[in-house]
Amino acid sequence: MAVRIKLRLKPKALGEAIEVSALINSGFETDSPQLLIPVGLARLLALYPPPVTSSIIEVGTAGGPSRVFLVRDALEVWAVTEDREVGPKLVDVLISPIEEEVLVNDKLTEELGIILLATGSGKWRFVDDPADRVRHSEKPQYW
Repeated sequence: MAVRIKLRLKPKALGEAIEVSALINSGFETDSPQLLIPVGLARLLALYPPPVTSSIIEVGTAGGPSRVFLVRDALEVWAVTEDREVGPKLVDVLISPIEEEVLVNDKLTEELGIILLATGSGKWRFVDDPADRVRHSEKPQYW
């Protein structure tokens, strides 16, 4: 198991938000808060086809280089649990034609105040949770 959290995603261009399960990926390193999303979700968020302001960039992955669309300041994001919400945080979005899950990068993980406790068993907490508070991973969601 890995750590997955529930996110609420709200496109800047739309009024409706969508809740999704997202995989925390500390190896997804960038200089700003970002989400990588599959094309299927990008369609639901009205981000695909990509806006004319987007760009195509090449990113390194475990499977080798991949080309993705970069849409700057595309979404407001909240971490959502049974007892609280953290956000909104404005994020850039990478739209991937090959990824099947939503991936949260290192900077967004930190901005949402998420602390990984036990990645193999999916345990985590918010930075301001009591030390004995343990939260558990969401089920994966594939697109």
